[in-house]
Amino acid sequence: MSEITKLIYFDNAATSWPKPESVYKFMMEFYRERGVNPGRSGYDLAVEAGTFQEQLRKRLTRFFGGDEETPERLCFGYNATDALNLIINGLLSPGDHVVTTNLEHNSVTRPINHLVRDSGVMATYVPFDGMGFVSPDDIAAAIRPTTKLVIVTHGSNVLGTIQPIREIGRICRERGVTFAIDSTQTAGVIPINMKEMNVDVLAFTGHKALMGSTGIGGLCVRKHLEIRQTRSGGSGVQSVNPYHLEAYPWRMEFGTPNVIGIASLWAGQEWLEQNGIENIHAREMRLTRRLIEGIRCIKGVQLYCCDSMENHLSNFSINIEGLDAAQVGERLDVEHNIAIRTGLHCAPLVHQQLGTIKLHGSVRFSIGPFNTEEEIDVGIQAVAETAEWGATRHYPVVLS
Repeated sequence: MSEITKLIYFDNAATSWPKPESVYKFMMEFYRERGVNPGRSGYDLAVEAGTFQEQLRKRLTRFFGGDEETPERLCFGYNATDALNLIINGLLSPGDHVVTTNLEHNSVTRPINHLVRDSGVMATYVPFDGMGFVSPDDIAAAIRPTTKLVIVTHGSNVLGTIQPIREIGRICRERGVTFAIDSTQTAGVIPINMKEMNVDVLAFTGHKALMGSTGIGGLCVRKHLEIRQTRSGGSGVQSVNPYHLEAYPWRMEFGTPNVIGIASLWAGQEWLEQNGIENIHAREMRLTRRLIEGIRCIKGVQLYCCDSMENHLSNFSINIEGLDAAQVGERLDVEHNIAIRTGLHCAPLVHQQLGTIKLHGSVRFSIGPFNTEEEIDVGIQAVAETAEWGATRHYPVVLS
């Protein structure tokens, strides 16, 4: 691909791309050489694939600061949405109360809303402040005697703000309430230690900063927590049992696992260890600050909740006066070959609180480990030209 037509990819909060070359290589080699059903049969190749899967459970348990003596509680699934459905539906019953936030992705809000509508569960949604953070005190105030679960996104996929998980976890531990986090945007970006943060269960996905493929994710469950089974099916062991196994990992795993996805997570862990997640995040934030400071000077651009970049990820959202979000995205794509995400980002409560529903959401930039300073400078110029074009529109969209 020539430099003129090369895509500038600023949509890493959706899916990291490209992946490290070592991930592509390992996935292909593993799938060619060991891409059989792990642990389902007694021949050597199946045993080897099963052993590899168990080694990854141990590795990810350490990575998330889970209970290393129970690595079987690191359970694989399709993605974070899959894991969050297992967590929410497996922990809440009719009459229970759940506390969550206006920052959540639909993978949290929709399962909760279904339980509220269909099963008599009660829910409280805690708003965020003007900087994009949820106050632990507000979480504490929302907890009731019937509260069974507090579930919070670790990092906002719209605003990029990293929430005070440690403080919220301490409150939940003191109140005896189960605490779950959605680490979709933070796993592989900032260090997570479930024990130190008082997190009882964590949902993760592989296709973002963990540098894995799509279609792989899961949950890490602390040893003191039991999650009710809400699915059943093949497990590869004890097939004579008419009921799904209650022991982990089978308690939360169903059917044939995503072998190539598991291989991608292993290779992603290798790459993250070699480069250091703190180093990767620091570089991404240097580029993000450069982009934000360049955009901040452009007339007609509104930035959301990024006056300070402390406790922040490398994604943020803007709007441009005179244009709705989709028009900005189309302009950046067609005129500048820049890929960004527009719309509500599957997080409508964020936009309701920001007042950006009428603009069809916002324009999200998300920087990844393979972006460059040159791309950042092109992005700044592209936003400037788009804002100038927006100012000439006859029926401008006025930002609130």
